[in-house]
Amino acid sequence: MVKIGDLSLGEFPLLLAPMEDVSDPPFRKLCKRGGADIMFTEFISSEGLIRNAWKSVQKLDIFEFERPIGIQIFGNNIESMKEATKIAASANPDLIDINYGCPVKKVACKGAGAGILQDVPKMVKMTSEIVKSTNLPVTVKTRLGWNEKTKYIVDVAERLQDVGIKAISIHGRTRKQMYKGEADWTLIREVKNNPRMHIPVFGNGDVQCPKTAMEKKNKYNVDGIMIGRAAIGNPWIFNQIKEYLTKGVSIKEPSIIEKADMALEHLKLSVDWKGSKLGILEMRRHYTNYFRGLPEIKKHRSELVQKEQYDELVDIINEIKKTYQNY
Repeated sequence: MVKIGDLSLGEFPLLLAPMEDVSDPPFRKLCKRGGADIMFTEFISSEGLIRNAWKSVQKLDIFEFERPIGIQIFGNNIESMKEATKIAASANPDLIDINYGCPVKKVACKGAGAGILQDVPKMVKMTSEIVKSTNLPVTVKTRLGWNEKTKYIVDVAERLQDVGIKAISIHGRTRKQMYKGEADWTLIREVKNNPRMHIPVFGNGDVQCPKTAMEKKNKYNVDGIMIGRAAIGNPWIFNQIKEYLTKGVSIKEPSIIEKADMALEHLKLSVDWKGSKLGILEMRRHYTNYFRGLPEIKKHRSELVQKEQYDELVDIINEIKKTYQNY
């Protein structure tokens, strides 16, 4: 049984990765139904939280059906991160997660996210102070290092454990790689096999299907797997992986009608939660995956990312259902 503090997550938990403008409550609702064992909010700026910025505060919205769920925060100022931790804890999540992995320039080059990998002593000190500032379990998501010459994750993970984190999720790339190249899980395995490590170690990167998940589980000895981009437009991937891991068989791919109905539900949830303009805009990144592989789908897909009215989008998705119902 894998545990984060007192949270029991099953024998081999599957985690939904925090993704900006993706892992919002509508998407998390679908992924929870699709089998995710634990999920995280989009990452939240510590500076935004302490300044009561609307976009940051809105991301604190969590719901009972999502549990267990973690609120993820990022920043480069230790005092701000401590204060943000207290604000996040007041939303009553099951844990606090620290983002030490975001590679985006506007975050990393300010010393936040993966940027803190250039200053490991500060990373350890910040983590220690955050752990002290809350009674909730604290976890970390990070990368192998800043670049190929600074892949110190085995030592870093142990030091973070020693100041009190309860689990670590590791993306198998450096910050310099961004999302390019192949994720390297060999150092994730070294972290897990370090005899001094006793907290759960979760692997992340390039898990696109149940077969890949099985290979990662067997080869790298991780306690669980975090799924990110592969869940976009594909929230049932968690149950597909579970079926494959337990029974060695793959759940039949949802029909086009089922995928279209899921897209319609997702669109409605998004609009209900964010409002028409933002809800429609942020749904656009999901359509490609919902309808991936359909012949001559380009015209419909182009319409889905151009139309701005809810009713028009519903009509397009229903047209896809009708056109491809036997596909």
